[in-house]
Amino acid sequence: MTAPETVARESARSQSQELLLSIESTCDETAAAVIERSGRVLGQCIATQETLHEQFNGVVPEIAARAHLERILPVIDTAMKQAGVMGKDLTAVAVADRPGLAGSLLVGVVAAKTLALAWNRPLISLNHLHAHLYACQLIDGAPEDIYPSLGLIVSGGHTSLYLCHTAIELEYLGGTIDDAAGEAFDKVAAMLSLPFPGGVEVAKLAAEGNEKAYSFPRSMIHDEADDFSFSGLKTAVRYAIAGPGRQDFSSLQIPEQVKRDVCASFEAAVVDVLVSKSRRAIKRHRDRSRAGRLIVGGGVAANQRLRRDLQAAADEDGFELLIAPPHLCTDNAVMGAIAWKKLEAGQFASLDLDITPGLQRGF
Repeated sequence: MTAPETVARESARSQSQELLLSIESTCDETAAAVIERSGRVLGQCIATQETLHEQFNGVVPEIAARAHLERILPVIDTAMKQAGVMGKDLTAVAVADRPGLAGSLLVGVVAAKTLALAWNRPLISLNHLHAHLYACQLIDGAPEDIYPSLGLIVSGGHTSLYLCHTAIELEYLGGTIDDAAGEAFDKVAAMLSLPFPGGVEVAKLAAEGNEKAYSFPRSMIHDEADDFSFSGLKTAVRYAIAGPGRQDFSSLQIPEQVKRDVCASFEAAVVDVLVSKSRRAIKRHRDRSRAGRLIVGGGVAANQRLRRDLQAAADEDGFELLIAPPHLCTDNAVMGAIAWKKLEAGQFASLDLDITPGLQRGF
């Protein structure tokens, strides 16, 4: 580090001595970030695993855990060096302990507990889903406090609606009863033999296709409950591609335009459900919670069709819309800035903190 860089780092620390180390390892991204209380990121590092899992068209938990084990310390070290800080400079260490893959979560939690003990710093546990919503607080120009609001999580494993009273007080309203939206994207991509990660590839082809080519179902779109279902849509796509009963898609010769049209029709169906259910929920809960704002996070929140249609709905219905920036939609450690809210509330974790793996349903 050059002399000017050293001076700059020391100046930043002198202005705000409160620094947080955030660690994320819930699935297939190993990430760490050093964040000021103001939300300013001083250092961050993300190690992706896409090349490790692409041959399997999905994340393999054992491979993910081993990769986390190899990368966790170098990733943390990189973030700390970028920020120019040491353990003694930190206010706390935060880590996502739920939900996620068991082996992946264990690597992050054990690393965080070890560092918190070694550096004699408090430990803060994070809900990965709540952090995805908090990423909306980190948008440039966002209100000082985006709560209360209605929260929509759209990710590979979760599609859920929350009434967010504060950043750390969330009331579960409903969620998927089977496949999540992101999971359906990935499975459709696998049927079409698209590269991994599939959701991005489906969206690319959808932009070139005819969304009216196939009339795919909009499951539960008229249901008054705040629940979702995408399993039937996934099955309808399967039948459209290969007909009922066929298991092996590898030998299918699907014309490129058919792929584009399937992707466009599928994406339109998913987005229609997400937008319609969100609009109905925010109308229903607006008076009760003063939540005239919808915040959206999770990997699928980066989808351009979803962002566009949600904004159109917000303009028509008159509610405020905040969607996490695309670089904060996928798994990252910066959204761990939510730990500052838990620190303010005195919600610390003990060193016997355990993980809560699996999907999060009903809370």
